[in-house]
Amino acid sequence: MSARFDLPEADGFTRTYWDAAARGRLLLRRCGECGRPHHYPREFCPHCWSEDVDWEPASGRATLYTWSVVHRNDLPPFAERTPYVAAVVDLAEGPRMMTQVVECAPDRLRAGMPLEVTFADGVPVFRPGG
Repeated sequence: MSARFDLPEADGFTRTYWDAAARGRLLLRRCGECGRPHHYPREFCPHCWSEDVDWEPASGRATLYTWSVVHRNDLPPFAERTPYVAAVVDLAEGPRMMTQVVECAPDRLRAGMPLEVTFADGVPVFRPGG
Protein backbone atom coordinates (compact mmCIF):
# COMPACT_ATOMS: atom_id res chain seq x y z
CA MET A 1 0.00 0.00 0.00
CA SER A 2 1.34 3.45 -0.88
CA ALA A 3 1.44 6.36 1.53
CA ARG A 4 -1.33 8.97 1.41
CA PHE A 5 -0.07 12.55 1.39
CA ASP A 6 -3.52 14.16 1.66
CA LEU A 7 -4.56 12.92 5.09
CA PRO A 8 -3.65 14.84 8.25
CA GLU A 9 -1.61 13.29 11.02
CA ALA A 10 -3.37 14.37 14.20
CA ASP A 11 -1.37 14.58 17.40
CA GLY A 12 -2.45 15.21 20.97
CA PHE A 13 -2.75 18.95 20.38
CA THR A 14 -4.36 19.03 16.90
CA ARG A 15 -6.78 16.15 17.54
CA THR A 16 -9.48 18.65 18.65
CA TYR A 17 -9.17 20.47 15.30
CA TRP A 18 -9.28 17.31 13.17
CA ASP A 19 -12.09 15.71 15.17
CA ALA A 20 -14.19 18.88 14.67
CA ALA A 21 -13.37 18.91 10.95
CA ALA A 22 -14.48 15.27 10.68
CA ARG A 23 -17.84 16.45 12.09
CA GLY A 24 -18.04 19.33 9.60
CA ARG A 25 -16.90 22.14 11.91
CA LEU A 26 -14.00 24.53 11.29
CA LEU A 27 -12.17 25.72 14.40
CA LEU A 28 -9.74 28.57 15.01
CA ARG A 29 -7.58 29.48 17.97
CA ARG A 30 -8.16 32.83 19.69
CA CYS A 31 -5.80 34.49 22.14
CA GLY A 32 -7.24 35.40 25.53
CA GLU A 33 -4.49 38.01 25.98
CA CYS A 34 -4.59 40.08 22.77
CA GLY A 35 -7.91 38.76 21.42
CA ARG A 36 -6.60 37.93 17.93
CA PRO A 37 -7.54 34.70 16.15
CA HIS A 38 -4.98 32.60 14.31
CA HIS A 39 -4.75 29.65 12.01
CA TYR A 40 -2.98 27.13 11.71
CA PRO A 41 -3.57 25.80 15.24
CA ARG A 42 -0.72 26.50 17.66
CA GLU A 43 -0.35 26.24 21.41
CA PHE A 44 0.65 29.91 21.65
CA CYS A 45 -0.44 33.15 20.05
CA PRO A 46 1.80 34.06 17.08
CA HIS A 47 0.99 37.75 17.64
CA CYS A 48 1.84 38.26 21.33
CA TRP A 49 3.28 34.83 22.28
CA SER A 50 0.71 34.26 25.02
CA GLU A 51 -0.15 30.66 25.85
CA ASP A 52 -3.69 31.76 26.81
CA VAL A 53 -5.35 30.47 23.62
CA ASP A 54 -8.59 28.56 23.14
CA TRP A 55 -10.53 26.85 20.38
CA GLU A 56 -13.56 28.60 18.91
CA PRO A 57 -15.85 27.83 15.97
CA ALA A 58 -15.17 29.74 12.76
CA SER A 59 -18.01 31.08 10.64
CA GLY A 60 -16.86 29.12 7.60
CA ARG A 61 -16.95 32.24 5.43
CA ALA A 62 -13.88 33.37 3.49
CA THR A 63 -12.71 35.30 0.47
CA LEU A 64 -10.27 34.04 -2.12
CA TYR A 65 -6.86 35.68 -1.75
CA THR A 66 -4.79 33.77 -4.32
CA TRP A 67 -4.74 30.40 -6.07
CA SER A 68 -2.86 28.14 -8.43
CA VAL A 69 -4.22 25.42 -10.67
CA VAL A 70 -2.14 22.29 -10.12
CA HIS A 71 -1.83 20.20 -13.28
CA ARG A 72 0.79 17.74 -12.08
CA ASN A 73 1.34 16.14 -8.69
CA ASP A 74 2.85 12.67 -8.52
CA LEU A 75 2.16 12.10 -4.81
CA PRO A 76 -0.66 9.64 -4.10
CA PRO A 77 -3.59 10.28 -4.43
CA PHE A 78 -3.18 13.71 -6.07
CA ALA A 79 -2.24 12.44 -9.54
CA GLU A 80 -5.80 11.28 -10.21
CA ARG A 81 -7.24 14.57 -8.90
CA THR A 82 -5.45 16.91 -11.27
CA PRO A 83 -6.18 19.56 -12.17
CA TYR A 84 -7.14 20.96 -8.76
CA VAL A 85 -7.05 24.43 -7.24
CA ALA A 86 -4.60 25.05 -4.38
CA ALA A 87 -5.55 28.31 -2.70
CA VAL A 88 -5.03 30.77 0.12
CA VAL A 89 -8.21 32.24 1.59
CA ASP A 90 -8.85 35.06 4.04
CA LEU A 91 -11.17 33.73 6.72
CA ALA A 92 -13.94 36.12 7.81
CA GLU A 93 -12.34 36.18 11.27
CA GLY A 94 -9.04 37.46 9.84
CA PRO A 95 -6.48 34.66 9.50
CA ARG A 96 -5.29 33.34 6.16
CA MET A 97 -5.55 29.64 5.45
CA MET A 98 -4.05 27.33 2.83
CA THR A 99 -6.71 25.08 1.32
CA GLN A 100 -8.30 23.91 -1.90
CA VAL A 101 -11.19 25.44 -3.83
CA VAL A 102 -13.69 22.88 -5.08
CA GLU A 103 -16.89 22.95 -7.12
CA CYS A 104 -15.68 25.83 -9.28
CA ALA A 105 -14.08 25.90 -12.72
CA PRO A 106 -10.65 27.55 -12.46
CA ASP A 107 -11.56 30.17 -15.08
CA ARG A 108 -14.40 31.39 -12.81
CA LEU A 109 -12.10 32.15 -9.86
CA ARG A 110 -11.60 35.80 -8.94
CA ALA A 111 -9.59 37.39 -6.14
CA GLY A 112 -11.97 38.51 -3.42
CA MET A 113 -14.76 36.12 -4.41
CA PRO A 114 -16.81 34.87 -1.44
CA LEU A 115 -16.29 31.27 -0.38
CA GLU A 116 -17.72 28.94 2.23
CA VAL A 117 -16.19 25.96 3.94
CA THR A 118 -17.11 22.40 3.10
CA PHE A 119 -15.27 19.23 4.02
CA ALA A 120 -13.65 16.51 1.94
CA ASP A 121 -12.61 13.41 3.88
CA GLY A 122 -12.56 15.45 7.09
CA VAL A 123 -10.36 18.20 5.63
CA PRO A 124 -11.69 21.77 5.29
CA VAL A 125 -11.85 22.97 1.68
CA PHE A 126 -13.80 25.89 0.21
CA ARG A 127 -16.42 26.35 -2.51
CA PRO A 128 -18.10 29.41 -3.97
CA GLY A 129 -20.63 30.83 -1.54
CA GLY A 130 -21.96 33.98 -0.09
